[in-house]
Amino acid sequence: MSDHAADLPDMLVGPLLRRVTTTHWVMWCVTSRPLTMTLVLHPGKPEAQTYPLAEHQQCLPVGQHAFMYFIDVPLANPLPCDERIAYDLQIQQRSGDYRSLPEWAPWLCYDGQAYPSCVIASRHHRLMHGSCRKPHHDSADGLVRADQWLAEHQSTPSEWPAWLLMTGDQVYVDDVAGPMLRAIHALTTRLGLFDEHLEGATVSDSQALYTSPDSYYQRSQLLPDITSNAALRERFFGGVKKPVFTSANAQNHLMTLSEMLAMYCLVWSPVVWRIITPSQPSLGEQEAALYQQEQAVIDDFVAGLPQCARVMAHLPSLMIFDDHDVTDDWNLTAEWERSAYGHPFSKRIIGNALIAYLLCQGWGNAPDKLNPLIDEATAMLPSTGSAGYLDAAAQDALIERLLHFKGWAFQVPGPPPLMVLDTRTRRWQNERRPQRPSGLMDWEALIEMQQALIGAPSAVIISPAPMFGVKLIEGIQKLFTWIGKPLMVDAENWMAHRGAANVLLQIWRHSKTPGNYVILSGDVHYSFAYDIVVRHRQHAPRLWQITSSGVKNTFPTNLLNTFDRLNRWLYAPWSPLNWFTKRRKLSIYPRDPDRASAGERLWNASGMGLVTLDEQGCPVDIRQLDAAGGEACFPPPNIPK
Repeated sequence: MSDHAADLPDMLVGPLLRRVTTTHWVMWCVTSRPLTMTLVLHPGKPEAQTYPLAEHQQCLPVGQHAFMYFIDVPLANPLPCDERIAYDLQIQQRSGDYRSLPEWAPWLCYDGQAYPSCVIASRHHRLMHGSCRKPHHDSADGLVRADQWLAEHQSTPSEWPAWLLMTGDQVYVDDVAGPMLRAIHALTTRLGLFDEHLEGATVSDSQALYTSPDSYYQRSQLLPDITSNAALRERFFGGVKKPVFTSANAQNHLMTLSEMLAMYCLVWSPVVWRIITPSQPSLGEQEAALYQQEQAVIDDFVAGLPQCARVMAHLPSLMIFDDHDVTDDWNLTAEWERSAYGHPFSKRIIGNALIAYLLCQGWGNAPDKLNPLIDEATAMLPSTGSAGYLDAAAQDALIERLLHFKGWAFQVPGPPPLMVLDTRTRRWQNERRPQRPSGLMDWEALIEMQQALIGAPSAVIISPAPMFGVKLIEGIQKLFTWIGKPLMVDAENWMAHRGAANVLLQIWRHSKTPGNYVILSGDVHYSFAYDIVVRHRQHAPRLWQITSSGVKNTFPTNLLNTFDRLNRWLYAPWSPLNWFTKRRKLSIYPRDPDRASAGERLWNASGMGLVTLDEQGCPVDIRQLDAAGGEACFPPPNIPK
């Protein structure tokens, strides 16, 4: 073992609790060396339950000094519900002795508690949810606020949320601050994360990319463009040369798998920041000023990571991607897909983001279903502990497999059941007009959703984009679509595609879906809540659209205030404009947040959503935990009987 490796802490990231149940304990972590670990559970009884993990884990070496662990322990004795279950993760030292978690990660324990703990809820009575966590956005971190809430409720574990639902954009692969990219490269070097060859790029491999003069704030010059398709360029961008990757902030777009894995480590763990000393690269005057401005925000973000790590070590979490987990406008239109997947470099970048999602987010949602993909990922990795390059053929084969994989959506049994939708990879393409937005789910995926709802008296549906959004904003997106520029406004909403919208609305009007359905969403960078009634139908379902966005992101304040006011005026209940929308057969009643100014319905602040459900699956309390402090409640509206 080199001195370089000996200086590294054993545990780099985690543990993160994932799909923990009474019969399975599921965790994810990243270590600096292969470890012998033991899980010890303290379920409130005199005797502890001890599980050596060697037979219940998969270990992927993702670098010379980086090992990703997928831990799924079948429990010999089922755990109790609605009670605090303390746990210890003991690590064997090189000396042979074991160290307990409070010794190697004391920040993961709340004051007065000997160990971190978890509560397995007998029903999904309370859910914490949020999306859009951008490290360099100049706002407080909603995960820190979630940790504060949990700290205040340590004496009442039965009130803890059943799940931490992360509903999209957990990372921003396409929008990275200069200091974060510098930290990514420092961590990649420190851990010896594996290199890769890059086909179709202006640089030959990852090392050439990292040392390129365009690597900082100029990566849009390295991204593949669509000059080969003049008609597409003319339609989308008025003839101007434009990258396939359409993020307005793609100057530091991540490209390699190692960059993306390092990003996940850096947004979830304080430990990895302690082992690197990134310095400012050589930059021009304007870029240097931006770097310093971003550095101050990143420093504040890093200061909150111990609390973020603590809440994720206590609340079981479920995660689903949205666009920024991969790239802005991901699969927005059929034409976008043809361009992006028709170029080997853009296909590799998108594929790397999907591999990173699989390893860092996807597996923990449904381990049994995704274990075969983890096995496939091992084929591209060099031998344990060695330096080297990923096997390009195996990497491309895995990417091809992931691009055609239809199993990202998943369900968690209730009551009420949770249905987490994939609104990104099974899209309803517009074949006649491929430049128009695709439907968020195709006909087959929508019918599968309907079949899952049949017979369920209630359900919580996690849709990264709101099913029922702000009509004015959707109207603006439709206008830009009509003039052939959907990419300019991210024209992604459930009503943007006629076929998908009609099938979705028919599901809610169907006689076999009469229950209570709560829809949790993110994506839009503001928060709101609607009560929705299906008109002219006996035994109609009751719907609630609850949107919490972002965890660390907001909408431009003045612009959102303008949209909010115009939407209230133009789409008031008496307005004839409602009859020109696809939702005209629904009555939608917005909830006004109690901390907003008179009439405001859209809450524009970073934070986390918290919803409490009764035994029928109806929300009895909807609130937003403001990252800056306090809470905004959304009381019920007055609905005519």
